[in-house]
Amino acid sequence: QHRVSIALAARQSLYHLPLTLADQLGFFRQAGVTVDWLPHEAGAKAVASAMQGQADVVAGAFEHLFGLHQKGLSYQGFVQLGRTPQLALGVSMRRSAAMRSVMELKGARVGISALDSGTHWMACQWLLHHGLLPEDVVFTEVGTSLGVVDALRSGLIDALCNPDPMMHWLEQKNEVRILGDARSMAATRKAMAGDVPGACLFARIEFLHRQPEVVQALSDGVVHALKWLQTAGLTDILKNVPPAHWLGDRAIYLGAFEKLRESYAMDGLFDAQPVLNAWQAHARLMGYGPMSRQALERLYTNSFAGKSKSRFAA
Repeated sequence: QHRVSIALAARQSLYHLPLTLADQLGFFRQAGVTVDWLPHEAGAKAVASAMQGQADVVAGAFEHLFGLHQKGLSYQGFVQLGRTPQLALGVSMRRSAAMRSVMELKGARVGISALDSGTHWMACQWLLHHGLLPEDVVFTEVGTSLGVVDALRSGLIDALCNPDPMMHWLEQKNEVRILGDARSMAATRKAMAGDVPGACLFARIEFLHRQPEVVQALSDGVVHALKWLQTAGLTDILKNVPPAHWLGDRAIYLGAFEKLRESYAMDGLFDAQPVLNAWQAHARLMGYGPMSRQALERLYTNSFAGKSKSRFAA
């Protein structure tokens, strides 16, 4: 058995469901790898821990690879978990029950996991989409665990961008009204002007070359879980997801899963066009200069997921 450490944020969220399932169903073990999970409150912090050598692999938003590339660091995505950002932006019903549009968020305190994380970038995309600038709101780092509920209820923040089941739970409990949605494929195409990659596993290219069997085992575990997900019923999900992930409400957890089901990757493979779409949106937001198609294609590899796919042929 190989050992590998994976840094990630929102460990118990639906964002990482394929990893939870690969772990719980024993697919990683079958592939010959034991995973040590390094949970963080935000993707930016997970990436930082990998850069400091504390984690071998990161599970997080594909966009982190753009920033790493800009810093001159060679990281590569090797298996895709999601096909949408799987995030939503909601405004507190206590603060602004009348608010109907992102445009009205001017001057608001918007809760995100952390600056330079997927929640931050996605919130910025919605602001730009509605004629506001990121500096028109006050971003407040609140992480991704239950503390976000206290932040909303206490009025520390007026709005929140987070993954599910949290956002779906808050919406069902009438704590927030959803103003921005990038969970379903259709909602994401509207928000991002096309398909984009979601969560993925990525690591230093040097690690992929040095430990190919570990990387292949992780890819196999994930692709096996994605395959399992395609035919899983709700009882299968409940049986294999630890109760701690349900936010105390099975029905809401399953409702959130049902809405997200189509947004999980089918086979773990990356696709050039969604990557290009994500780059164009992200580069506009961050003010990055142009990047060639060749450079973009170096940000990911399908060699591991391709082998996994043939092992667990769809």
